[in-house]
Amino acid sequence: MRTFWLVLCGGLLFGCQPSSNETPSPVETTTVTVTEESFGQLPDGRPVTLFRLRNASGMEVEVLNYGAIIRAIRVPDREGNTGDVVLGFDSLAAYLQPHPYIGAMVGRYANRIGGARFVLDGQTYELAANDGPNHLHGGLKGFDKVLWEAEPFTNGNEAGVRLTYVSPDGEEGYPGTLRATVTYTLADSNALVIDYEATTDKPTIVNLTQHAYFNLAGRGDILNHELQLLADFYTPVDERLIPTGEICPVAGTPLDFRTPQRIGARIDADHEQIRRGRGYDHNFVLRHTERGALELAARVYEPTTGRIMRVYTTEPGIQFYSGNFLDGSLTGKGGMVYARRTGFCLETQHFPDSPNKTHFPSPVLRPGETYRSRTVYAFDVAE
Repeated sequence: MRTFWLVLCGGLLFGCQPSSNETPSPVETTTVTVTEESFGQLPDGRPVTLFRLRNASGMEVEVLNYGAIIRAIRVPDREGNTGDVVLGFDSLAAYLQPHPYIGAMVGRYANRIGGARFVLDGQTYELAANDGPNHLHGGLKGFDKVLWEAEPFTNGNEAGVRLTYVSPDGEEGYPGTLRATVTYTLADSNALVIDYEATTDKPTIVNLTQHAYFNLAGRGDILNHELQLLADFYTPVDERLIPTGEICPVAGTPLDFRTPQRIGARIDADHEQIRRGRGYDHNFVLRHTERGALELAARVYEPTTGRIMRVYTTEPGIQFYSGNFLDGSLTGKGGMVYARRTGFCLETQHFPDSPNKTHFPSPVLRPGETYRSRTVYAFDVAE
């Protein structure tokens, strides 16, 4: 398997570093169900469906075929009380209004591409500029704003929904017709497995991720959550949040989450990277033991409820975003106002601006190849 090398601060090189060997718990044999119901209609009359996955351990996941959105994840706390741990809206109308990708599947390329352009095989491709001069999360109408074809399924001790979208050649400026599939699978181990696949008929780039905003307490801000990231390095950003191309150590910075830290402990530190992101909005370089292996990337603990979330991924990076741009203008499920830092994101991904940084892991997909990626959000409680 090919090893990739990255440019460090000061021009040094490094290979992937060893990481924890922690893996998800084994799945027990118990029935998981999937049901569906109407969630309204798009302005053109097409129906939107809500799929509800439920297991015997008290976990529920709600998925929409619009935007492949995760609308809800309900998991027990240490007292056995089930609560919703992701932000979302009560109606389709709210999802159709502008919002910061709450719960959505984002693509064709998640995160930012500097200058809204990239060069592939000697040809320059101009993308939609929807983040100042830059391209963000697939453009003006990315995968978060389309209706996906949905197919629910059950398989004994697991159930889920498989969603497919065909992105035509030239959509938002991307080359090639891309057939993308995301599969959400719930198991009785209280793990939500997300599998991504894509194929293309022309060379293109692809980087899919889930943009769920988590709050393991179910209310209030996320500053007392304790976060651990299995990452020794991160990619610094410029004033417009585009990676500079450097790979810098987290040691000695407010971005050091190698051991569990309160999210709020250093979120307003006097540090250039914190000022640029108005908190955390950075890509961390995961220390995989083997490229493409499913390994632990992050662990989050919420002390008042005892809820724990572990994130496993095959991706080389993870974007930690602390909800800095939530501003109280959105009201979500149950009337909850989404004020600043009421949710955080852990977006598994290829690095931002990788198409323009040839020393980053490549996001290029060619005809005859299949893009595959897996992420697992596993939930537990501490006694």
